[in-house]
Amino acid sequence: MTADVLDLRGVTVIRGGSPILDAVDWAVEDGDRWVVLGPNGAGKTTLLQVASTYLHPSRGVVHVLGERLGRVDVFEVRPRVGLASASLAERLPGDERVRDVVVTGAWAITGRWREHYEGTDEERAAGLLRQLGVAHLAERTFGTLSEGERKRVQIARALMADPELLLLDEPAAGLDLGGREDLVRRLGALADDPYAPALVLVTHHVEEIPLGFTHGLLLRDGRVVAGGLLADVLTDQALSEAFGLPLTVEQSGGRWYARST
Repeated sequence: MTADVLDLRGVTVIRGGSPILDAVDWAVEDGDRWVVLGPNGAGKTTLLQVASTYLHPSRGVVHVLGERLGRVDVFEVRPRVGLASASLAERLPGDERVRDVVVTGAWAITGRWREHYEGTDEERAAGLLRQLGVAHLAERTFGTLSEGERKRVQIARALMADPELLLLDEPAAGLDLGGREDLVRRLGALADDPYAPALVLVTHHVEEIPLGFTHGLLLRDGRVVAGGLLADVLTDQALSEAFGLPLTVEQSGGRWYARST
């Protein structure tokens, strides 16, 4: 029996003769809040590309929201998956208004053309912009936003279709301290919402894990180092193995911190 949301079994992705992901087993259930951690080149972004149906594995079996990749029309699945990533942001038109960037997320398309949206769609987009603290940017063009503003607009867009799975690829990358902490706080509020979709957050830093996250997956060189409940995964030994140097992990006020030893 597959997991409700994601079920990866023996998933391998090979590029240039080398595995980027190597025999990964991973399951995400409804209501889970996962963080995926690892150094550069660990395979984190590739894992999210598979989970978002934009990449098929070289070997292994992938079920996304109960549908098996290779046996389903991915264009039927993608609107059920919210995605915010740097690669997606590059495809968003810089001259498009922010409110249109968000509303087109209802159909997982980039760039508004002649499609029709209901008033309820426009209202939902406005509400999500308010939730992420960027309602005042609705009439600005996406290309004029700061990095922090773009990140929050992308998350609003990812939530537009009321997805069953939300994938966030390094949402705090490039943010200053204030921007990072504001985003982490908002993601913590989202994680605490019982009606929010299953969440998967990719990051390099344990300090970027919001409150309310329940599970962790550590990757190194495309392999799983550890996976499971967050408190069981974020240990000195496991984190040191994942990042290749001695690390000490601490928790304070529900947030995580790591330093070299």
